Amino acid sequence: MITLKSPREIEEMQKSGAILAGMHIGLRDIIKPGISSWEIEKFALKYYKEHDAIPEQIGFEGYKYATCVSVNDEICHGFPRKNLILKDGDLIKVDTVVNYHGAMSDSCWSYVVGKSTPEIDHLMKVTKDALYLGIEQAQVGNRIGDIGAAIQHFTEDENGYGDVREFIGHGIGPTMHESPNVPHYGEAGKGLRLRAGMTITIEPMINMGTWKAEMDDPNGWTARTADGSLSCQYEHTLAITNDGPKILTSQDPERDKKYLLK
Repeated sequence: MITLKSPREIEEMQKSGAILAGMHIGLRDIIKPGISSWEIEKFALKYYKEHDAIPEQIGFEGYKYATCVSVNDEICHGFPRKNLILKDGDLIKVDTVVNYHGAMSDSCWSYVVGKSTPEIDHLMKVTKDALYLGIEQAQVGNRIGDIGAAIQHFTEDENGYGDVREFIGHGIGPTMHESPNVPHYGEAGKGLRLRAGMTITIEPMINMGTWKAEMDDPNGWTARTADGSLSCQYEHTLAITNDGPKILTSQDPERDKKYLLK
């Protein structure tokens, strides 16, 4: 079922999103060579407790952690691990969901550990730009396919990367995953028409090689690129409004100026 949110509900989701964004901003000082990926989980748990927020992923279909910490060829749903020590050039994706007094927000961000490379920098830039191309299509009257078509054309046709099909965006609030599904591929002009009050995530997962994923990890959760290539992801929660899409998990008020609630 698709729920349309009132302006008050969207404002509450923005408060949740601000907490989530603040956690991601804090990780910029945490993620460095020599730490374990478990330190990311510890930081998130502490941050959410200090801000009276609940890490909503814990317990979702049996998942045990506040964060997904996926490294290099891990596309998504990587576990935070005490024995995984980060090193220069690792590409880290941190995905997490916050419940703040019943209001949900969901965001994934990518970080490079220590020294990067031109190849990693380009993959990260293309992935983030793809997210914003998708957001720009999230207009009242457009269709879900307009979002996916913009992302797929940019990432695959223009940049030669793989646009993951197996994992997609979704509606959010009052629960973590709701209708509608929001694929990051597709055909413009097709699919559900967007209406004011919808709240969705857009979260492209872009691989340096093939778009195909392998999902045979013994932990039952972690997905990897089928060819071992690097994968990158950025995700925002946003509201569809008559004044255009509004990002509820913004980390960059300058870049996001046109997408922020008044």
